[in-house]
Amino acid sequence: MSLPQRLVIATRASRLALWQAEHVRDRLRTLYPACAVELLTLTTRGDQILDRTLSKVGGKGLFVKELENALLDGRADLAVHCLKDMPVDLLAPFELCAVLDRADPRDAFVSSRYATLADLPAGAVVGTSSLRRESQIRARYPQLVVKPLRGNLDTRLGKLDRGEYDAIVLAAAGLNRLGLTDRIRCLLDPSDCLPAAGQGALTIEIRDDRDDLRAWLAPLNDEQATLCSLAERAVSRRLGGSCQVPLAAYAEISGDSLTLRGLVASPDGTRMLHAERTGPLAQAQAIGEAVAAELFDAGAQAILDELLQDAEPDCCLLYTSDAADE
Repeated sequence: MSLPQRLVIATRASRLALWQAEHVRDRLRTLYPACAVELLTLTTRGDQILDRTLSKVGGKGLFVKELENALLDGRADLAVHCLKDMPVDLLAPFELCAVLDRADPRDAFVSSRYATLADLPAGAVVGTSSLRRESQIRARYPQLVVKPLRGNLDTRLGKLDRGEYDAIVLAAAGLNRLGLTDRIRCLLDPSDCLPAAGQGALTIEIRDDRDDLRAWLAPLNDEQATLCSLAERAVSRRLGGSCQVPLAAYAEISGDSLTLRGLVASPDGTRMLHAERTGPLAQAQAIGEAVAAELFDAGAQAILDELLQDAEPDCCLLYTSDAADE
């Protein structure tokens, strides 16, 4: 196999997206010292629409299209994404060829005045971009006011610091990657706030006709992260994965076994269904499908029907339920 001479990575322009692309760039430079690895920075439609929640304007596909166009026309060879922000079924001619080792998948509570969600007084305002988080917060703390939170990570922290929110909830991985761990007051246990499918993992997208890239990028793939994402994303796929649906799926590996927890809920948290399965690693996808089936048996279809009936006409389907989150 010949070695790459030049590779171009397509990325969004936000600080976190650039960190992720630079992380992959540095890994590739280590693997292939003679290869020139460059970044192509793009602004997506999702970066430009900041006055509406993503579930109302098309979900996370708004953050992908411009990068995929660069893959199509040859300006870029690969694109780096947060796995949880990617469709569970990519349309040709694209594929996800690698899932990198997973960072902390938990959600982080960030506040200038309070240590935990439980410390917030009645009527306190919590900001989040995610219907998944919103539903779980509302279920546990109905006395709190949950409001949408848009913008990149720095913008969201700025809104908190200006007093627009009493607290915000973000992905811990993004804060850690940008050296902002000290902003985290506490990490939310998955039993309190189940993470999104693929949360904390990076993935690489290529055109499906690039056999050379698939081989060059194979060393970046992490087997355990891939198995967890396979199980988690099977839940999203089976339940439709609409941007209108509060949906969570989180897998953990212990020895040769994988345990998967899944959740689907109404946005107000008044209805919340849980399911859990454990099985051998080799059956990761089947475990995900079994968890989804258990959720359907518990009544998930009624929640899905109600939410999708109210969905915006241009809301994308087959995406996981979190907004592109920094």
